Amino acid sequence: MKVVLGYSGGLDTSIIVPWLRENYDAEVVCMAADVGQREDLSRLHDKAARSGASELVVEDVRAEFVERFAWPTLRAGAVYSRRYLLGTSIARPLIAKRQVEVARRIGADALAHGCTGKGNDQVRFELTFAALAPDLRVIAPWREWDIRSREDVLAYASERGITLDVDPTRLYSRDENLWHISHEGGPLEDPACEPEESMFKWTVAPEAAPDEAESVDVAFERGTPVALGGTRMDGVALVEKLNALGSRHGVGRADVIEDRVVGMKSRGVYETPAGTILYAALRELESLTLDRRSIALKDELAPRYADLVYEGRWWTPEREALEALVGELLRDATGVVRMKLYKGSAWAVSRESERSLYREDLATFGESASYDHADALGFIKLFGLPMRAAAARDTREGDRVVAELLREVDRTATR
Repeated sequence: MKVVLGYSGGLDTSIIVPWLRENYDAEVVCMAADVGQREDLSRLHDKAARSGASELVVEDVRAEFVERFAWPTLRAGAVYSRRYLLGTSIARPLIAKRQVEVARRIGADALAHGCTGKGNDQVRFELTFAALAPDLRVIAPWREWDIRSREDVLAYASERGITLDVDPTRLYSRDENLWHISHEGGPLEDPACEPEESMFKWTVAPEAAPDEAESVDVAFERGTPVALGGTRMDGVALVEKLNALGSRHGVGRADVIEDRVVGMKSRGVYETPAGTILYAALRELESLTLDRRSIALKDELAPRYADLVYEGRWWTPEREALEALVGELLRDATGVVRMKLYKGSAWAVSRESERSLYREDLATFGESASYDHADALGFIKLFGLPMRAAAARDTREGDRVVAELLREVDRTATR
């Protein structure tokens, strides 16, 4: 049997390689995805080989991650548990997709992952496998072996002469990519525990951020970010630049209690500076270019899209249909929003678009040739008709009031 293992080089996947060889008599090919995590993936080749893997394949998916996963989720306005911008959730279906592609390329019989039976990622990986490679076997060691603790992992590795880079002071479980870095476990498992400042890796504390605000112009085309400060750039460069800018000003921290797919509540602390700025900027552009009912429809779709992404149902007709609808809603969302960053906050101070629905001649409090204030009289009478009819029904002189009401409607209609 030949197995493609999603590989990070951490504790779990390091011992999964020999476990697969021992329990499935398998040739193990490891696959690591470069989604923008700030680590040297080239070091994983030797590490995978020492664990017994026949090969390590490193896939650079940064551009695809931003263009085909982050941007659609941003355009949809998808936010889970009110604050989580889905950084891990959008990476998993892409990593699993590349794992399938590697398996097809080398003629593998099975796919394996190192996700535990408590987390969300097992669902995300396996739903992707089900959608893209239903014929391949899926092996999830954490649901099969008798290893239950870090001590068990270390003992298993020691017995097989596998050296693991273990930091005994490491308190947190982290996931990092271009979009965010997450922190879970350790002291955070107590929801009453305030995170220590040393935990954060990207953003400065808002209290320690510069005392001077900084502004950045974000340009969108049909809801997709395309430029910063008037300079066009690809998605990866744009996210990297905004991450640096937002981190400097302490923007993008979120401490979230969320409901996992498997049912339990968990806590995660996230740093998503670029995403936080872009979500806020796009909402402001939408306020300028979308009508009221279109905004309401998009706001209804956003949590549904977020649920799909969080639950790993990326490769579904439902998500594709929602993405198409969002694309239609945002066809006029082209323009520039100036965002001001200061002490952990990011807000819009100006918006402009050639596709704007905002008309100063209508909005002005001054004299306007485009708007006749007298027209509001008939509108209010018709708009309030149901309330007036209900009030008339409940009065002693209901018939007379209703008759007068009907005469007013007739007079308004003939003007």
